[in-house]
Amino acid sequence: MAKANSSRATRVADQIRMEVAEILSRKTKDPRIQFVTVTGVKMTADLKIARIYVTALDQAHFDQVTGPGLKSAVGFIRSELGRRLNLRYTPEIVFYRDTSAEYGNRIEKLLDSLHEESGDSADTEASSSLLNKRESMEG
Repeated sequence: MAKANSSRATRVADQIRMEVAEILSRKTKDPRIQFVTVTGVKMTADLKIARIYVTALDQAHFDQVTGPGLKSAVGFIRSELGRRLNLRYTPEIVFYRDTSAEYGNRIEKLLDSLHEESGDSADTEASSSLLNKRESMEG
């Protein structure tokens, strides 16, 4: 039975993600939340709370500008969701900054630096082995 609830929560989360993205792009007029992208939604098992993960075009000012803009629009977004969704209770909305892209970029930089280091040491080892072979052939 738990599996049915999780699949329902997943379906509701997908629907909320699409609806909130449309509400943010078409219905809200606040310039602070103009360039916000909804990246994911996680629902509690009882469908009472929706954790909405967002990214903004200007991530540097997210905490000062975009976050307060989203917080002020929560009531409007929740009322719009209530009109659009066929649920007994409209879930509470909590916005979170999605840091997965930043995390992915950090991992990519670390892998690139490891690749460069291993490439440099491999080049050094290859050239030293070539030099040793050349010396043994000459000597």
